[in-house]
Amino acid sequence: MSNADQAFLWAYDISAEGQITQISHTDVTTPVAEDSYRWVHLQSDESDAEQLLDSMALPPSVTDSLMALQTRPRALPIKEGALIFLRGINVNPGADADDMVSLRLWLTPNLIVTARRQNRRLMSVQDTRAMIDSGEAPASSAELLIALLTRIADRIHDKIEDIDEQLGQYEVADALNKRDRQQLAMLRRQTASIRRHLAPQRDALDTLIRLPNLINDSLIFELRDQADRMTRYVEDLDLARERSVVLQDELRNQIADQQGIRMYVLSMITAIFLPLSFLTGVFGMNVAGLPGTEAPDAFATLMMAMGGIAVVMLIAMLWRRWL
Repeated sequence: MSNADQAFLWAYDISAEGQITQISHTDVTTPVAEDSYRWVHLQSDESDAEQLLDSMALPPSVTDSLMALQTRPRALPIKEGALIFLRGINVNPGADADDMVSLRLWLTPNLIVTARRQNRRLMSVQDTRAMIDSGEAPASSAELLIALLTRIADRIHDKIEDIDEQLGQYEVADALNKRDRQQLAMLRRQTASIRRHLAPQRDALDTLIRLPNLINDSLIFELRDQADRMTRYVEDLDLARERSVVLQDELRNQIADQQGIRMYVLSMITAIFLPLSFLTGVFGMNVAGLPGTEAPDAFATLMMAMGGIAVVMLIAMLWRRWL
């Protein structure tokens, strides 16, 4: 790949009849046919990304936004199009699922530009491209957007199902070890991080619903369905967070109960040996006048008496149900 097309990943021209033409980076500057739309996918942090975006005659504010380092899910109507920022589950090798991948989109009736950063592939985009390569191309740029949203939501659904399954395993487990407690804490962090992006993503989809010039009435229902899915996922994540909090509280209570039982047993043992320690302390004093110092069986008598006292105290504690 030459220095002139490092940012370019792929592009398609798709006609209303479903004819698909894959084009090169030099063709993205040509006008789109009247009955077609174009999908351009690029890498926004390459050195030639700005040059590529400028060659497509995008508004300067759109170019700057597509190349932004940090984004948050939202949708902004700009002139004849809409600037959309989305987040999807990160399934790249070695990546954390809660480190969600940002997808930047510029949508007009005959153009959709999607941008990602280096080493931040979004598998939902790859799935959509595979669908087009198989000959199943959406009929319009808005339908392509719906296809992308559907696959992003599917990946989110899979991750939430995985979180729910893991929480269910912890809830039915008889006991959790240290590794399980660490995994539960990680699940709670993942849930909070994913929810942090899904809540504004739901609001972004609600904004798109109110843009009739881009999304026609026949697609509003599908877009609203995707917005409802995001709402359900946010609610599911709220529930998962509450379940993880309850599990952690139960774990803390179990640990506190175990520590309390151990301390109680130690206290009872201390109570049994307290009079015995007193007797050993008294008869261990090196002073004149101690009884039994001259009797040969004094030691055996003292030990029997101490044992008897211990047995009596143990029986008394069992009778009072202290043990």
